Amino acid sequence: MPSDLNSGSPGTGYHMLALDDDTLISLIHRGDSRAFEALVERHYTTIFNIAFRWCRNRDDAEDITQDACIRLGRGISSFRGESRFTTWLYRLVVNAATDWQRKHARSSGIEEPPEPLRNAIEHPDAENRLHARHMLTEIDALPEKEKQAVLLVFAEGVSHREAADILRCAESTISWRIHSARQRLRDALKHRNSTDRDKEQGRG
Repeated sequence: MPSDLNSGSPGTGYHMLALDDDTLISLIHRGDSRAFEALVERHYTTIFNIAFRWCRNRDDAEDITQDACIRLGRGISSFRGESRFTTWLYRLVVNAATDWQRKHARSSGIEEPPEPLRNAIEHPDAENRLHARHMLTEIDALPEKEKQAVLLVFAEGVSHREAADILRCAESTISWRIHSARQRLRDALKHRNSTDRDKEQGRG
């Protein structure tokens, strides 16, 4: 990342990182490269976290993040403020992550309810951590559009309306995708529990 973001545009003397997104974008549209560096600096962690939740591998998340930053550089000139910048950025990163996933084999596993994913992953109890891993594996196996909705709503914490803006669909469509994903995950959990019970009885 750039190390000197404080000099601003020539002769201005302001601190780039003190500027809001809209001001930075306005400067970028006028060709200020340091404004772009500041914008990336501010949002880099958010971009990486979205990418990591998508692939759950640090090296892959770095690849997705770099691709997203390249897309940001290429596309920022077309941003005209019709939506919030964060909504536009989420859309860009989700598209980068989705394109990455299409190039890689998807795993299979199991999951279940709409608990915030981070809380489940960090649960101190070993059984719950195992359940969380099953859950995340099954999320990976969801149809693409359902996975997008689940990760945005439950991992990123955005509302159904915000997810609809990001994915450019109706809010009711997000609600339906979430409903469908929950049903798939419940069914998968029931199947896993049934399989585990059969294994236990077989050993008994």
